[in-house]
Amino acid sequence: MNLKWQGDIMRRIGLIFMATILLLAGCNGARFGGEDKQATPQKMTNRTAHPEAVPMKSRGRVLPDERGENNLRGGGGKQRIESIGFLEPVDPQTAVSDVSEVARNLTYVAFFSYRVQPDGNLVPLNDAAPLAAARRNNAVPMLVITNFAEGNFSPDIAHRLFTDRAASQRLIRNVIRVMKEKGYRALNVDFEHIREQDRRLFNGFLETLLPRVKKEGYVVSTALAPKSSDRQGGPWHGAHDYAFHGRVADFVMLMTYEWGWTGGPPMAVSPIPQVRKVVDYAVTKIPREKIIMGAPLYGYDWTLPYRKGGPPAKRVSPQEAKVFALRKAIKIQYNNRDQAPYYYYTDDRGKKHVVWFENEQSAQAKFNLVKEYRLRGIGYWVLGEDFPDNWSLLNDNFIIRKY
Repeated sequence: MNLKWQGDIMRRIGLIFMATILLLAGCNGARFGGEDKQATPQKMTNRTAHPEAVPMKSRGRVLPDERGENNLRGGGGKQRIESIGFLEPVDPQTAVSDVSEVARNLTYVAFFSYRVQPDGNLVPLNDAAPLAAARRNNAVPMLVITNFAEGNFSPDIAHRLFTDRAASQRLIRNVIRVMKEKGYRALNVDFEHIREQDRRLFNGFLETLLPRVKKEGYVVSTALAPKSSDRQGGPWHGAHDYAFHGRVADFVMLMTYEWGWTGGPPMAVSPIPQVRKVVDYAVTKIPREKIIMGAPLYGYDWTLPYRKGGPPAKRVSPQEAKVFALRKAIKIQYNNRDQAPYYYYTDDRGKKHVVWFENEQSAQAKFNLVKEYRLRGIGYWVLGEDFPDNWSLLNDNFIIRKY
């Protein structure tokens, strides 16, 4: 065998050896890479309906994660998000039905609300049956506490809790006790209409409350009025410090709805230009992976002409508004600026009305914002309003996180 042939043979052996190595590496890489792409996010442990039987530290907080691409995207390239449905369980059996109908589409069911009293005690809900329904549907029960009293949010109750240490400490103990006893696994603090000058006091209250609840192993969040700048003051906006809430809470819920409201002039409930302004501001103060964008599951029917102080608009579900228009052969129009449907009609007494509501197109516009800004998810006010198109579309657009 001459040297040339020896060289050729050695080169061929070398090529075969390298090809074998690459083939084996490619197979292993494909196998392990495939597993990585299908990796599920961190789960909450112990989905038991009897949390008191489980040591507190193992009850499974949902830890805010460092959302890499594998966590943001699910199968088919869908963004993986969290969703919240707020529930007013006035009638327990109706609440069970409302939860059972849509909870498979929700990460959290938020029970609105345990009302805080000035001394730090809580006015409870009749929530046992809907809590069980939430757990059956693998939705995380969220306790909502509010400064709500006598039909409105009370700045006086909030101020008392911010300044009375004994009342504040009693409230913290009561919140943790209720969460342990009833099996809540997340907390939302929804304090509204706070005096603007109480902003720092509110921050101090949250700085005491939220770490204590987190230490017990629970997720903590807050609800924020829809601000587009920190200069917005007054009782609705002034005391809500976006940057501070973004630091101390696991996530926040932006209440990006109620521009059109029962006592105000006719307009879209959640007009996209206004929502965008709020989100534009929010992402400069709060990590986007901590932001839940609010969306309405309802619309309003106004009697025209609108007069301030006149008859309040009636709340209507999207399905109700849609069916009424179809039955009466009313033309549904769409406002491309606000990304919301509306129509006019005349009632049996000859009174003219305008209805602003939600449909698939307006829901998609909101989903597009969640995608564009890469937000943590979407939160709905309020369950019990019929909107079946929303839930099918939600699942077309996203993978809903379950813990």
